Amino acid sequence: MTCPSEGKNRDTKLQIPESRYLLGKKREVVVVVLPRVFWMDRTLCLSLLLFTAAIGSAENNLTSGGLSWSTATEDPDLSPPRDSDPDGGFSSLDSMLQWAISHSDPEKLKESAEAQQRLSSSELQKRQLEIKEIMEKIKMPSDAELMKIAISDLNNVSTSLEDRHRALQELLELVEPRDNANDLNKLGGLSAVTQELNHSDPGIRAVAAWVLGKASQNNPIVQQQILELGVLSRLMNMVKSNSIEEANKALYAVSALIRNNLASQDLFYAEAGGWMLQDILSNASLDIRLRKKAVLLLADLAEYQLENVERDEPSFFNDQDLLKSVVDLTASTDLDLQEKALVAIKSLLQLRITEARVFRDFCALGDALNRMKQLLHDLMVDENQRDYVMDVESLRVEVVHIFHRKLVKQ
Repeated sequence: MTCPSEGKNRDTKLQIPESRYLLGKKREVVVVVLPRVFWMDRTLCLSLLLFTAAIGSAENNLTSGGLSWSTATEDPDLSPPRDSDPDGGFSSLDSMLQWAISHSDPEKLKESAEAQQRLSSSELQKRQLEIKEIMEKIKMPSDAELMKIAISDLNNVSTSLEDRHRALQELLELVEPRDNANDLNKLGGLSAVTQELNHSDPGIRAVAAWVLGKASQNNPIVQQQILELGVLSRLMNMVKSNSIEEANKALYAVSALIRNNLASQDLFYAEAGGWMLQDILSNASLDIRLRKKAVLLLADLAEYQLENVERDEPSFFNDQDLLKSVVDLTASTDLDLQEKALVAIKSLLQLRITEARVFRDFCALGDALNRMKQLLHDLMVDENQRDYVMDVESLRVEVVHIFHRKLVKQ
């Protein structure tokens, strides 16, 4: 298989070797599998490119200035030797189109682009059909096939760090639908991803934890499958990592794994999860995102306990240091963290095991709520956040009422 000639013959054919391409745009990852030999006339390639440009121009009402083109001399990035595949053909569709442009007459390209912009609606529709016929020749693999490819990459010890990271990112997108998440274990994906939690690179470990969290979120089936793999303790250890991203993604995974899951929560408590949360909440030097995740998880655990009143309440909920660390968050300069702290305090106050006197005497909750009242009053001057501040103030008032009722009862 040879690289296309560098001549300007319009009938030159472009041959593309079988390749897998990752085309990332925002949160979308599209993998295109091209057949072993896929021939495309250079004129058709350019028409496809110019048509796309014309559509974009029309949609954005760009009626002046036209399109500008760079030759290979003007832009060295379009040089064929750099983009061409050493085995022949091109490494991507983009490089193929760049090669075609760089070996064509710029003036003719400009004229063609301007002509494309003058196409009528019916002519544009005709071109769309032509492009559709081209795309139908390209095989688009199913989600299951894409997952198998990514899992295979993870299981391959020779996979590079970059490709391993890319495979995890693909799975991160693919497991969002519940059906895909449920299929992950059947395809051997959970085992492959959990192995990456022991990788030497913190970035790989972080994304692996992220995938597990995404797959298990509000999904009892996957939660149980991951629990059976025995990785909860590993994730909890990762929360202590010096890598901020690894710690955050690990706590995200822990939260997703134990939320609304009794068996996972029991294991979490047995692994001293309550004290882990206390350490995070009491350490003001830690990343604020980690502290927000921790207090939100604590609030979820307390709320779950309130919804399952027949279950014994874990003793750590009444630990003085834990409760004080949560109350102290109300003095934060971050309003979002203050709100999350109030949500947690609201649920903690309603637990049978917590004592009003601990909140009053040891945690000084009354003083904290009064200080917060003044702070919120001052923030209401800012019209841009007034509505949000009023919502937080309503929550604060609700907490005050619950606190006073608990004091009266005890």
